[in-house]
Amino acid sequence: MMRLLSLGAGVQSSTLALMAAHGEIEPVEGAIFADTQNEPDAVIAWLDWLEAEIARCPHPYPVYRVTKGDLAARELAIRVSAKSGNRYIQGGIPAFVKDPDGKRAGLLGRKCTVDFKIQPIYAKVRELLGIRRSVKNQPVMAQMAIGISLDEFHRMKPSRFSYCENYWPLIDLRMTRDDCFAWMKAKGYPAPPRSACVFCPFHSDAEWIRLRDDEPGEFAKAVEFEKQMHSAYSQQNALRGTPYLHSTCVPLSDVKFASVKGHVQVDMFGNECEGLCGV
Repeated sequence: MMRLLSLGAGVQSSTLALMAAHGEIEPVEGAIFADTQNEPDAVIAWLDWLEAEIARCPHPYPVYRVTKGDLAARELAIRVSAKSGNRYIQGGIPAFVKDPDGKRAGLLGRKCTVDFKIQPIYAKVRELLGIRRSVKNQPVMAQMAIGISLDEFHRMKPSRFSYCENYWPLIDLRMTRDDCFAWMKAKGYPAPPRSACVFCPFHSDAEWIRLRDDEPGEFAKAVEFEKQMHSAYSQQNALRGTPYLHSTCVPLSDVKFASVKGHVQVDMFGNECEGLCGV
């Protein structure tokens, strides 16, 4: 049985990674980080540090970095249907849509986690196990540690792959996200960053404010991405409406966070149905 760790390079998964390297939880044979190529620079810098620190610990293991490409590029690419000739954008982030009449119309379908996190991670798992994707009903050959903490237990989801089962060491240890910060501090480690794409529509108002005030360069990337998204969607004819990164359907640069007509956007990662993002 191969034991692996899904590494998002955020608070919880980073704590798990170091706990395994220190021998405080069951050892793992590797950690896998899926790079959407749109993480904040601070997350990639942290990952570099984390990989080096794991190598110095009593129980080191390899950190594998995998990618399916640039998520932002996929979100902006205009495609043409061979059947209808319609111009469309495949998309995949859960952007908020405003209809032409100015009303909010819900979310775009979300496939970003599946396409840019789960698929490349489990392609690597299959490579490590030496199995082909086409073979069905494989027996359980691996276990994947997922960095979900006790305060986010509702995000626990079973594996969708027969050859790999999920487990949640932080849940077993009854550790919350704050406990993870406390563990890192007790070991003399710096606090990990929040792991999520810079333009993720699931950011809470508090996270948007933090990005704007503490990482203005990353906030500027999100603002620019939204502008490019508006331009791209204006050139397609499959979706009626315009997608926005904030649930008020106001351009990100103009949002008065936490106070737009009484609207407050809460952290929506509890609805992140795969349980992999933001950890």
